[in-house]
Amino acid sequence: MTDGVLLPDGRSLRLDATLAGRVRCGVLVARGPFGGNGEDLATLMARTADELRGRYAGAPPSTIEGLAEARALYRSFGMEPSRHRPSSEALLRRVLQGRDLYRLGCVVDACNLASLSFLLPIGLYDLACVQGDIALTVGAAGDAYAGIRKEDVNVGGRLALYDRAGPFGSPTSDSARTRVTDATADLLAVIMATGTLPAPQMEGRLDLLAGLLVRHSGAQVTWRRTLGPAEA
Repeated sequence: MTDGVLLPDGRSLRLDATLAGRVRCGVLVARGPFGGNGEDLATLMARTADELRGRYAGAPPSTIEGLAEARALYRSFGMEPSRHRPSSEALLRRVLQGRDLYRLGCVVDACNLASLSFLLPIGLYDLACVQGDIALTVGAAGDAYAGIRKEDVNVGGRLALYDRAGPFGSPTSDSARTRVTDATADLLAVIMATGTLPAPQMEGRLDLLAGLLVRHSGAQVTWRRTLGPAEA
């Protein structure tokens, strides 16, 4: 495994030294044009939501085994997941409340379906809107970015992705600045977990995400890597 890689366009993506041993990420780059059969994806999303309601109805998040990994990631950075939910837990909570999943286009919908399937947060970014090299690090005090459909997302003391212009993503929420839109040509997806998640398990989650993107958005997955601690 590694703590830094070069993306296909030559930019670097690295885990900050302060995260050594603490974080494992699955990263992929996919190229458009994006488009797919919305009805097939909608059916799969509805079926997945029904299965999750049947499995976890009435269960507190702290008792749902699949949420433990993302919750451990948050606690390792001093965040209480009941107050600042991982995006994957927020999706599951919406489903268990009987509410429909957001329909935000085939790319975002496929990523949300993957996140619900393995209950880890996925950041999704338009590479054309990311400025320069990328680092996953702990945010500086006072740092924040404009979220999607919400107020500023505070990343001070919390896990966050930075580029030359500042923070643009976290396991809680993506940013308005780098959000994926209908005009996106190349996207970056980042799955986040603790450093104790075995690398083969992260590879399996990348497989699932890549498969959903290819099948339901027409994406070409052009590159993928796992970042994090080496294993014996």
